[in-house]
Amino acid sequence: MTARPDTIAAIATATGRGGIGVVRVSGPLVPVVAQALLGCDPVPRRAHLARFRDANGTVLDEGIVLRFAAPHSYTGEDVLELQGHGGPVVLRQVLLACLAAGARHAEPGEFTRRAFLNNRLDLAQAEGVADLIDAASAEAARGAARSLVGEFSSRITTLVERLTELRLHVEACIDFPEEEIDPADRAWQARRGAELLADLGAITSEARQGAVLREGLAVVLAGAPNVGKSSLLNRLAGEDIAIVTPIPGTTRDHVRATLVLEGVPIHLIDTAGLRDAGDEVERIGIARTWEAIAKAGAVMHVVDVTRPDTQDDPAMEARFPVGVPRVRVANKIDLAGQPPGREDREGETSIALSARTGEGVPDLRGWLLEVAGWRPQGEGVFLARERHLVALAEAAGALARAVSEAQPIELFAEDLKVAQQALGRITGVVTADALLGQIFSHFCIGK
Repeated sequence: MTARPDTIAAIATATGRGGIGVVRVSGPLVPVVAQALLGCDPVPRRAHLARFRDANGTVLDEGIVLRFAAPHSYTGEDVLELQGHGGPVVLRQVLLACLAAGARHAEPGEFTRRAFLNNRLDLAQAEGVADLIDAASAEAARGAARSLVGEFSSRITTLVERLTELRLHVEACIDFPEEEIDPADRAWQARRGAELLADLGAITSEARQGAVLREGLAVVLAGAPNVGKSSLLNRLAGEDIAIVTPIPGTTRDHVRATLVLEGVPIHLIDTAGLRDAGDEVERIGIARTWEAIAKAGAVMHVVDVTRPDTQDDPAMEARFPVGVPRVRVANKIDLAGQPPGREDREGETSIALSARTGEGVPDLRGWLLEVAGWRPQGEGVFLARERHLVALAEAAGALARAVSEAQPIELFAEDLKVAQQALGRITGVVTADALLGQIFSHFCIGK
C-alpha cells in the first residue's frame, strides 16, 4: 500500500508585482486548508469571492477562489487556487497561512510531476508545459502547445503500438521453433519494420525542427579582419550592436545578437578577424573564434570582394569543422559594382551581398532558415528536447539493424525491443526516478 501524498502549496505566478497573484494548493489536506483560510470548503468548479484569513482570523486579502476535486484537476488531486492581488508581501502571507494549515512548500516542478505520476500528463506533455512557459516566439509557443495537448505523444504512442504488434508476431515465430518460419512471414516483418523506420524518420525530422525552434541556431561569422562581419551582424540584427571601424582587429571578443526569422531564433556570434595576431589580446580573441567555430551550428565565411587576399584561404577553410553547414558570403558588392545573388554548386553555397546597402541580405536570411530546418508548412511541428532526439536516434538505429536482410530472427526481436524501450522513454512509459528528478527540477516552483 502506497503512502498517502502530502499537501503542497506555492505561489504560482511570476515573481514581482502584478494585478493578480495566485497561490496554488494540491493534496488531501485541501479541505482543511480551505476551511482554515476561507471558513468553508468551496463547491468545486465554481468561482467564489472570499476573504483570505490567517490562523488568528486577520484578513490577508480578498479575491477569487477556485476549487477542483480529484481527479478532475491539473495534478489529479484536490486543488485549491487562491487568486488575490499580486503584491509579493500579500502573496507570501497567504502562502504562509496555507503552510500553517498543514501544507508544505512545493519543490520546483512538483505540481506538474504529480500530474505525470497521476496520469494526467505523460512525460512529453509535462515538458511541453515548461516549454510553453519559456517559449521565445509565437511559433515556439504553438509547438509547445501541440506537445502539451499530446500531439507528439500521440505520434509516439501510435508508433509504439505498431512496434508492439510487430514484436508479438516475431516473438510468436521464436516461441514455436518446431514450426518452420514461413519466408512470407519474414518478408512481412521486414516490410512492417521498414514502414516503421520511414514513419520514425518523419517524426524525427519534425522533432529536429522543433528542437531548433526551442533552442535556436548558433551561427558564427568568421573571416579575415575588415571584411564586414560586424557590419553584417548589425544589418541582420537591425541595430548597431557591434563597433564598426576601418581599423583591423576592432573586434577582440565575441559580440552576440539574436534575431527571429519566421519564428526561429538565430543566435549570431561576431568574432575576431582571423589573421596572424599582432598582440596577446588579439591572439586570445582569435583562439576564442576557433573555439566558437568548433561549437557552431553553422558558419558564415565572410570575404571582401574588393580584396582578393580574403577570398581564397585554403588553410583557413581547412580548419572549418567538417559537416557543419557553411556559406561563403561575398560582401561589399556595392563597392565592386557586382550584382547580388546566390549560387549553389557542388554542395557549396555562395551569396553575394552588401552589408552596407542590404542588397542580397534576403538570400542570406533564406539560407539561415534552410540550415535551421524551417519549412513553410511547419504548423505540425512540436517542440523537442535533446533527450527526445537521442531516443529517436537510438530507436532508428535499432530498427535499421532489425530490417537488415542478414539479421537472424532472435536479433531482430531484440532490436525491436530496444527500439520500443527508446521510444517509451520519450513519454515516460520506461523511465527512472533520476530522469524524472532532472526534468522536473527545471520547472518553476508553482508548476
